[in-house]
Amino acid sequence: MVLPIYLLGTEILRTNTEEIRADSEPLQVLIDDMIATIQGAGGIGLAAPQVGLTERLFIVDLLPMKENLIGQDIEIPDQPMVFINPTIVEESDEDSEMEEGCLSIPDVHEEVLRPEAIRIRYLDRNFQAHNRRFYGMLARVIQHEFDHLEGILFIDLISPFKRRLLKRKLKEIIDGEIEADYPVFVSGKGVLHAEISRKTQ
Repeated sequence: MVLPIYLLGTEILRTNTEEIRADSEPLQVLIDDMIATIQGAGGIGLAAPQVGLTERLFIVDLLPMKENLIGQDIEIPDQPMVFINPTIVEESDEDSEMEEGCLSIPDVHEEVLRPEAIRIRYLDRNFQAHNRRFYGMLARVIQHEFDHLEGILFIDLISPFKRRLLKRKLKEIIDGEIEADYPVFVSGKGVLHAEISRKTQ
């Protein structure tokens, strides 16, 4: 089932998440629903707070940009990847800057500086433990989604000057006056369906 994606301005996006204690059928259904949601929205990452939940869980799926990664010296594990109760235990000294966007902040893209590589401990959807190092694009997407579990959005990592330039656009998102190709949840308005038009608000 495709779930609505919660937009900037909803309290859940600023709420710390809680560890998942055990595997369960509802958890597996949630994982499947999150995978369907990210694929339906054409995204490459989705965290539980973005669908209104406090589970410490996120999904990464780089398949939509696989062609862009061809020729790069990067190992891409089978996609999608499920991260349960993740903890980043190491970050590289080397940083890199790249443009990021977010399904919860439609039509906003900004350069974000992040560590080039990380080491992360997590459980997969089968509750198998992993302690793995990732770098490049995969490390960036993982860090972006991990931030969601801490109540952090990528716009928090850009300069105050850039945030001021985005003020009007961010307010439109908070107010639900946006265009999206997927169902969204707006604080005070509930679920709004795809193709919301600024002109009709």
